Amino acid sequence: MFLIDTVVLSELRRRQRDPGVVAWIGSQRQEDCFLSVVSIGEIERGIARKRTTDSRFAQQLAGWLDQLLRLYGDRLLPVDVGVARRWGQLSAELGHDGADLLIAATALERGLTVVTRNLRHFTPTGVQTLDPWSPEAGI
Repeated sequence: MFLIDTVVLSELRRRQRDPGVVAWIGSQRQEDCFLSVVSIGEIERGIARKRTTDSRFAQQLAGWLDQLLRLYGDRLLPVDVGVARRWGQLSAELGHDGADLLIAATALERGLTVVTRNLRHFTPTGVQTLDPWSPEAGI
């Protein structure tokens, strides 16, 4: 089962999507794909930043986020006590505390593989990763 990183969600929203990413996500069972609420926060931050410079685009992003919330519904994973503790351990061990560490902690606690292009953010945590841009990802 998979935890989809924000970078993959963003790719799927683009007009010119990477065919490998589209093929990979299309080959997965919907019930095997999860999102972290951290990704929701990252998208919301992007919307808030765009509101001052491009309100129309911000509205489009907000509509897309609403669709994601409906689509993933009960497959949105919270930051619970186990995730928070794992994040604290990772943060102390690796010396930083970014959003990707929370996503990694969520995946580690739930035994999920993180689907991302940002392998360098996740590999040091020990979490299993899959890069759908890579030909090795297969379908």
